[in-house]
Amino acid sequence: MAFPVEKRLLDPILLYAVGAMKLRSACALLLSVLLLVQSRSFAQQADTALAAQPARQSPAWLTSGVIYEIFPRTFSTEGNLQGVTRRLDDLKNLGVNILWLMPIHPDGQIKKKGSLGSPYAVRDYYAIDPAYGTKDDLRRLVEGAHARQMKVILDIVANHTAWDSVLITHPEFYKHDQSGGHIVSPYDWTDVAALDYSNPALRRYMTAMLVYWIKEFDLDGFRCDVAFEVPTDFWENARRELECVKPGIMMLAEASKPELLRSAFDIDYSWPLLSALNDVMTRGAPASTLRTTIDQQQALFPKGALHMRMSDDHDEERAIARYGLPGALAASALMFTLDGVPMLYNGMEAGDSTESGAPALFESLKVLWQMAERRPQFPKFYAAMIPLRRQHPALQNGQLLWVHNSNEQHVVTYIRRSAGEEFLVAGNLSNTPFHGTAEVEARAWEEIPLPSSQPREAAIPALTLDAFEFRIFQAHRP
Repeated sequence: MAFPVEKRLLDPILLYAVGAMKLRSACALLLSVLLLVQSRSFAQQADTALAAQPARQSPAWLTSGVIYEIFPRTFSTEGNLQGVTRRLDDLKNLGVNILWLMPIHPDGQIKKKGSLGSPYAVRDYYAIDPAYGTKDDLRRLVEGAHARQMKVILDIVANHTAWDSVLITHPEFYKHDQSGGHIVSPYDWTDVAALDYSNPALRRYMTAMLVYWIKEFDLDGFRCDVAFEVPTDFWENARRELECVKPGIMMLAEASKPELLRSAFDIDYSWPLLSALNDVMTRGAPASTLRTTIDQQQALFPKGALHMRMSDDHDEERAIARYGLPGALAASALMFTLDGVPMLYNGMEAGDSTESGAPALFESLKVLWQMAERRPQFPKFYAAMIPLRRQHPALQNGQLLWVHNSNEQHVVTYIRRSAGEEFLVAGNLSNTPFHGTAEVEARAWEEIPLPSSQPREAAIPALTLDAFEFRIFQAHRP
């Protein structure tokens, strides 16, 4: 779902709370902010206490992994599950290891948006859209991915359903207006009806549904849409039942809500970082905003909390449109060298700029795979960056250490360090070339060649970066 409000707010506490409320009306937003300011002290105390607790321990294939989001309708010419299966070797060769399938259920047709409807307006949680194929098609996809050492997670929309959902005959499963007479939509999402988790029967239904998909198709977990709107204790209880069926699954929360990473979810969205990056690259905020944002998030979330690092997804205007071609690669270089788990969306590796989000989410706009020939810097970049990250533990799970430099308005510099290896990452997030210094030890640093950078003699701490250039250096072992 789209989140235009909360990602424009820099304050992480207001961002978290406004994100949880999902308000889009300017007047409603103003009122909510005033109320949030009053409760700010309480929220800070609660989150600070939570930050002292450990986050859930996640499987190694996630913490060292790369997520790839697939919109089956647009990913292939066929626009179905077979089209994804046909390209499993391409995904394997790309280096991703976690395939996230956007919802594959039948789309609602009553009050639908666009000509096809939204994949996030689900008509039947137990069914596969016939346009996508059959249950056997899904089994073949999962089996093929597993044979290639890739995991598959399914997008689940637990907060709301389509108006023609099979559940609509159970009005007690839904939220109603104050009179109790009418089922309501969540906020202004007119094509969906809000589910009511105060009903124990709904909770049992939804938990059984999650178990069904794991048992029947050997899936490896779920991406949970609007996870912050569903009560945390539902997710915690459901997670316990799912672990009994298949231990070691992963759960990705579409949220930036610290308590979800305590025991229910392995990983969430790094919306605050994406918001900060947009401010830096499109609104002139200092590059140091990124460091401030990450530091603030560490103070709110459980220790070791894992965040999905992304610059593009199905809700965003494409990164190429927001940042330009070199800026989009710079944004990806940042996400692949910070802590957390990086994510690619549906054609990013080809330099595809086909629009996503509304209204494209409700139509069929195919990925333009031929863009890889016109923008060869994109496939070349990911062909170098993904193996680099996956080959080096320091770039996956290593310590993140920020390094000051002589122009923090435009440039970020940081170290990723683990036992036995250390990397210095320097990135220019502006169209102004940089000639300056980084406050790092003058030692033997060897530059790692990247297609998006121009290797040159480096006398660290002196440093040169072209516009939107990222350079990576590895400490030379004596």
